[in-house]
Amino acid sequence: MNPNPTLRVLSSMQRHGVQHLLMGGQACVFYGAAEFSRDVDFAIFSSDENLARLEAALQELQAEVIAVPNFEKAHLLRGHAVHFRCKANGVEGMRVDVMTHMRGVDPFPELWQRRTTLLIDGIEVDLMSLPDLVQAKKTQRLKDWPMLQRLIESHWFQHQHEPTSERITFWLKECRSPEILLELARRFPDETISEAKHRPLLDATLNQDSDLVEEALESERLAVVAEDKAYWKPLREELELMRKELRSAT
Repeated sequence: MNPNPTLRVLSSMQRHGVQHLLMGGQACVFYGAAEFSRDVDFAIFSSDENLARLEAALQELQAEVIAVPNFEKAHLLRGHAVHFRCKANGVEGMRVDVMTHMRGVDPFPELWQRRTTLLIDGIEVDLMSLPDLVQAKKTQRLKDWPMLQRLIESHWFQHQHEPTSERITFWLKECRSPEILLELARRFPDETISEAKHRPLLDATLNQDSDLVEEALESERLAVVAEDKAYWKPLREELELMRKELRSAT
């Protein structure tokens, strides 16, 4: 048995044939942008067969739902996350969160085609691709934005001397570090001009105006936060209704 509780959760998912993608903090750890995360977050394919396999894996982990909503396909398809706490030996206290649908993120089959697969201690780990993970991190939660920035910075520092067209586009589209954005504009002005049609703040990088870049990055973040709040408003109202119904039933 593997002593690492995260890998034990992952091995259980694999043993039961669950089609899943690791995301959240643990995926950030594997991408080199975090040092530790206690929770394990999964994107899950929402077929009936796959959800049955997921249920079997959760039973092996002695995982119980710890909050609303209950583990039901309808809740997952609405965009809710279902939260579990593990009780099996070796994974006691581990929290496992599963989702099938996220704001601004492509459907699972497309995510699966773009996945990253790593071999860690003999276990194949399927991660959400870096661009998809970055998109999933664009939320209203304040803690997600520094992590998002570190994800892209880590990728930049690993690959800046091997700047493929795909990587340059990714950095220009998603980077949130003014210094790196300014360097990208200096090194790749034609690509910056092209991508600025889709990300207007890049115009400021062409002028090498770091103050304006910082202001534009914050405006961009606030706009995304507003979108995320609007997306979650009806879902939060549903959760509150579920809590009230649960309290009234007890």
